[in-house]
Amino acid sequence: MPEFLRENLELMTDLIRSGGVVMVPLVILSLVMWLLIIERAFFFRRLYKKNMNSSTALSLVRENTLPDPKMYCGAVSLLVTEFIGNRSGSPQLDRHLLDAAVARINRRMTRSLAVIGVLAAMAPLMGLLGTVTGMITTFDVLAIFGTGNAKAMAGGISESLITTQTGLIVAIPGLYMKGFLDRRAEHLSQRIQRMGLYLKRHL
Repeated sequence: MPEFLRENLELMTDLIRSGGVVMVPLVILSLVMWLLIIERAFFFRRLYKKNMNSSTALSLVRENTLPDPKMYCGAVSLLVTEFIGNRSGSPQLDRHLLDAAVARINRRMTRSLAVIGVLAAMAPLMGLLGTVTGMITTFDVLAIFGTGNAKAMAGGISESLITTQTGLIVAIPGLYMKGFLDRRAEHLSQRIQRMGLYLKRHL
């Protein structure tokens, strides 16, 4: 293992140990939240790339031809693929199937966003829990030793401050990314809804 990696790992281990029992679930919460954020970021990035225009989408729908995934892999391509894979041949029924395809894609775009928001909101609360447990440790030391054991008192205060700081460090970028992903999802949802209405008028 490289020296700098080993030193950072030791530093992280010491930090978790200093923060007490609350640090373990807080670190797990942070890892889960960032895995979901990265997954959503890559998903939206793919939907923004290689989008087709409305005339190409309409042409493919009229010819009942699936888009070439090497040329098109964006949000409109996803809608066209979803619709063509389920279309019935009846214009009236196809309009309902197109609406259903739009709704399914919109649900896929908002998947995990609520969970990210909940995890980001939980982080400072868990940090606050760590503050409480750290202060309880400090008061226990005071009750047993009085003010004569400064090292043990410092350990409790350090625990409360580290967990509070960690909770805020996890929450602030998490909430920012939640807002960023919400805006991306809203923009893509509007694009898909507009394309759905356009295709529906020409079926």
